[in-house]
Amino acid sequence: MITTTAADHSVGTRPCVATIGFFDGVHRGHRYLISQVTGIAIKRGMESAVITFDRHPRQVLCSDYRPRLLSTLAEKKALLAATGVDRCVVLHFDRQMAELTARDFMQKVLKEQLNVGVLVTGYDNRFGHNRAEGFDDYARYGRELGIEVVKAQAFTFGGVGISSSVIRSLLQEGEAEMAARCLGYPYMLSGTVVTGEQVGRHIGFPTANILPGDADKLIPATGVYAVQVELPDGSGRHPAMMNIGTRPTFGCHGVTLEAHIFGFEGDLYGKPVGVSFVCRLREERKFRSAAELAAQLGRDAEEAKRRIEGLKD
Repeated sequence: MITTTAADHSVGTRPCVATIGFFDGVHRGHRYLISQVTGIAIKRGMESAVITFDRHPRQVLCSDYRPRLLSTLAEKKALLAATGVDRCVVLHFDRQMAELTARDFMQKVLKEQLNVGVLVTGYDNRFGHNRAEGFDDYARYGRELGIEVVKAQAFTFGGVGISSSVIRSLLQEGEAEMAARCLGYPYMLSGTVVTGEQVGRHIGFPTANILPGDADKLIPATGVYAVQVELPDGSGRHPAMMNIGTRPTFGCHGVTLEAHIFGFEGDLYGKPVGVSFVCRLREERKFRSAAELAAQLGRDAEEAKRRIEGLKD
């Protein structure tokens, strides 16, 4: 997949079949839409393209809006590359673009800059100033501009439509397993290991305290999770358990992300790691003593190992 910006294109490039959206998480619904784009492109002998944005549009429209993203821009581009689409076009979304009407956007960006010949729109996709228009309007503008507009088939999972907002809600409720089914892969976080208070080490469960690499990335609900941790040495994913929370047993404040990697001994301070969420084991709660917490963590570890091992079945 080639990644470009609108400035890299001109009308001289050959027409492409494209779809447009923010594509946060590149979930199963997104991939089903993109598969329709690539299918049409193959039949027409054209290039396939996904057009997306470098930031969430609401960050421009609402200055105090803070997104809870399923994927960073780098992660999104990697996920899009895995779909087999020929080209990913990343548009810089700013106030000027936000003010474009749907027709102006189709003419000035899709037609004149990107030479889109066929536009495949999602079943609920809307673009343009105030998102006031819909498919019939896009189809009419397309006829005027020489862009064929096609409505994509909707994707459902278990009779329910999948969307990025639904997946965010699942993760905020701790439903990591269902979120993974909707995404088509385990939800992921990456960050750097930083120095913590070493509470876990004193009770036999040393942890890597992880500072997320992107402040806009969604943090799942508090609780204890079975996870897999990817280490910087390229050794693959290691089974682990993670606590997201405030460590109420010790009266700590502020939410931390701490992973206990089973069987690992080594120094990870200052190094990047990635975390894939398997499932939530339980809610975070306050214990009467450190010994009682350690006993529970032992049970959590066994359950986490069992759940991770079950992924191989």
